[in-house]
Amino acid sequence: MEHGPSGGSTAMRRRSGVRGGTRMEWLEHDILCIIFSFLDVFDLVRCTAVCKSWNAVIRKSELLQVLYFKLRRDSGESTSSVQRKSMEFGLQEVAMKYHRLCLQRGRIDIHQWKAHSVGVDQCRMKMGLLLTGVGDKVMRLWSLDSYKCEEEYYIPDTAFLVDFDFDESKIVGLLGSRVGIWTRNGKRSIFPSREGTFSKGLCVRYIDPDAVIGCEDGTARVFDMYSRTCSRIIKMHAGPVTCLALSDDELILSGSSLGSVSISDLASDQRVARLRPTDSAGIRTLCFNPCSHLVFAGTTVGYTYCWDLRTMKSLWETRISSNVLYSLSHLRSDNSTLAVGGIDGVLRVLNQNTGEVLSRCFIDDERPISSTRNMHAFIEKKKGIRLPEDAEVDRIPRTCRPPITCLSVGMKKVVTAHNSKYIRMWKFKM
Repeated sequence: MEHGPSGGSTAMRRRSGVRGGTRMEWLEHDILCIIFSFLDVFDLVRCTAVCKSWNAVIRKSELLQVLYFKLRRDSGESTSSVQRKSMEFGLQEVAMKYHRLCLQRGRIDIHQWKAHSVGVDQCRMKMGLLLTGVGDKVMRLWSLDSYKCEEEYYIPDTAFLVDFDFDESKIVGLLGSRVGIWTRNGKRSIFPSREGTFSKGLCVRYIDPDAVIGCEDGTARVFDMYSRTCSRIIKMHAGPVTCLALSDDELILSGSSLGSVSISDLASDQRVARLRPTDSAGIRTLCFNPCSHLVFAGTTVGYTYCWDLRTMKSLWETRISSNVLYSLSHLRSDNSTLAVGGIDGVLRVLNQNTGEVLSRCFIDDERPISSTRNMHAFIEKKKGIRLPEDAEVDRIPRTCRPPITCLSVGMKKVVTAHNSKYIRMWKFKM
């Protein structure tokens, strides 16, 4: 859709027959302001990211500023000391506080839907979209607002999908010893190597323009998405690379089945540091917080570790389960909470700074299930239950805690995969 210099829709002006568009632009602006005035601060911030014209309307009308000052007054803070330049930071701070409280104490509604015809065990959530797969011959991209399947990406019959990652323009998949790329319009190409030209891949992470493959031989293979060639081979471990994370400043963080985390510079191929847990268990999952520079890892015997990447020193370690931890994740801007899931099926929320377990959640699978069908999917609704601090996990029926094979965190929500046909979205509300 074309936009004029004031952000209005040229195409809409043509259809309406208003010449010059000035009155139409005023009308659009006024109507949008009225609609936006009914929203709370969190929904309003989300609307600023929809398009440039909405962003301009919200900011020029100073709706965010008014709501921000109201939040400050409600919290007892004088607004006379609040500078306009700090408003965006302040809004983010308020949003993260609300997110943390919801995960720690909020009511839990769980929505689940049949996403695949067979069990899948991977999910990635970005930009309000969810990508699911690994287990059948298709990846599916879902809208988290409508549960609509926006697109399907098919795996070649001769290949099997191991892992995937995505951004706003493409999806990168690890197909055994090959790399696949799908553009978001559904077209596909396989590149760049023949079958067997690099050791079996176990995991992949992607930050444009590089896809990094963690391999069974302990190396990380770096593929350039535009030249479609392997640009570097970096020796990370003596054993298999089981998990990866990439930092914004071009660091590769990798975990090994031998029980260590290795950090290398993507630009120079030089190892920066090696982080060693106190136990010898294998590293199963890994994530990095770019805001706090903290590295988190989960092991095959239920330990969670945290290191500060600036000092390369351990901050804390805690054993939260007696079994494998498959996945841990956090909201990108959140410095406070970490969601962890594993084979025991309990969704745990940890304090990022101390390792303290703030909450343990599971699915109430024994009460009647309410169901709704929208135009896109059949949604089953369940309740989430918080486990008391002194309660034993083993006393909870296994039907209420299927293994969490992967999880991804969004604002006041966590999406989980369980190696089943269903994907579950945990919604946390105060």
